[in-house]
Amino acid sequence: MMRIFLFVLLFVLVSCHSHSKKEAEKKFDVALLRQNEKFRLGGEYDSLITLNKRYYKQADEMNYQDGKALCYINLAELNISLENFQKAQILFDNAKEILDDSEDNLHKARFYNVYGRFNVELRRLDKAFQYNNEAMSLISKSDHSPLKDDILFSIYFRQAIYLVQKKQYQKALRYFHKAKRLDDTGLADCAISDYVYMHKDKDSAYKYITIAYNKANLRGKEDGIALYANTIMGEYFLYDKQYDKAEQALIKALKINDKTKRIYVYYGKYIYNDLRILYERTGDKEKAYFYLKAYTEAFDRTNTSLLATINQDMESFITVTQQDADHHKSKIYWIISLSFLGLCLLGLYAWRIIVTLRKRKKILAREAENLKIRMNDNKQEEIIELGKKNDPEFLDRFKETYPEFIPQLFMINPNLENSELIFCAMLKLHFSSKEIANYTMVQHRSIQQKKYRIRKKLNIPGETDIYHFFDTLQ
Repeated sequence: MMRIFLFVLLFVLVSCHSHSKKEAEKKFDVALLRQNEKFRLGGEYDSLITLNKRYYKQADEMNYQDGKALCYINLAELNISLENFQKAQILFDNAKEILDDSEDNLHKARFYNVYGRFNVELRRLDKAFQYNNEAMSLISKSDHSPLKDDILFSIYFRQAIYLVQKKQYQKALRYFHKAKRLDDTGLADCAISDYVYMHKDKDSAYKYITIAYNKANLRGKEDGIALYANTIMGEYFLYDKQYDKAEQALIKALKINDKTKRIYVYYGKYIYNDLRILYERTGDKEKAYFYLKAYTEAFDRTNTSLLATINQDMESFITVTQQDADHHKSKIYWIISLSFLGLCLLGLYAWRIIVTLRKRKKILAREAENLKIRMNDNKQEEIIELGKKNDPEFLDRFKETYPEFIPQLFMINPNLENSELIFCAMLKLHFSSKEIANYTMVQHRSIQQKKYRIRKKLNIPGETDIYHFFDTLQ
């Protein structure tokens, strides 16, 4: 009888301990994931890193392996946003090693949802779709918990984005609306307005983006959601040719981006491109060129990171096949053949990516050059107009456009007067003697005498055309 009593007592104690451990782990999950999301949306890089380090240590003390996996996933997600794809892959590998032995479907769903996003960044849309479907399947098997809706929102949201890229638009809209039912921040409204905007339904787009914009303002936070809302609002106004409002929204988005870019480093290039389009349309070529250059640099950084990860995939593949060769010498022929085939496929994939990136880079370079030419043409026209008006600013603006011209004249003759520099500038612009006489209100004969004096001062031979001489100077 006593033995039965002791057994029952032991069973109760073990059950209580097991129950309390489960409760502690649930509290750990909720606190970690919600605080992590708050810091991620707020662009608070240092706080996010510190949080996950602290919780990793706590998980280790609790002997809670799944808790460690969640920390790895959080940091992998951060590295995706930072476009540090190689580090993200290492963190995902660490998380997967733990979760392969886990029975928690919610944690696995979180892993596959974020891993799907990682794969879409690497241009592997089919893989991303596969992993997000796996996340959807796993979360349907999990018990209801405070975090289930949070993760389910992210799964629906990512599913809709992938469906848009697969051009399955009606399905995408259904998943956006499923996500919206689980969201009160305005993020889903932003995505729906973005989707509708792409399909040129201006009235519906304005409705959804206004909802998202107002929600972002009510929250009063300069975070990832406000960044998204202001960018989409700016794009809507840009499409609607309300350029002043577009500029206001996009500049605000850029300001938020400056605050949050340690986490949303990839986002700036979209705002740069929107501003480039805005200033091209409003005729501000200098600002258009500035933002085109910023966009090109950001785009190149993304491509560099992407190619580095492709190279890492290839190296990893080679290492695995070499290890297999050591362990299975009897099957060496097949391993070499499969390795060669795999490398060919990876090489083809990398080659296609590189070709696409090179084409894009050439297009951007051509756009930049065309914009530069248009800017110079505009400046040239502006200087000519100032010369025609005999405007006092003429020489200063001329120096800005031809910075080397005046110093070269001074190298020939350092004693040239200001009026002579203006005269040389007009000749550089191919003003005729008659035009110079009209614009400076002097007699034509005086201009001819001035040309003669300039020839002497600059040692221009009599047989050399004076206009040709100035054309040779920069």
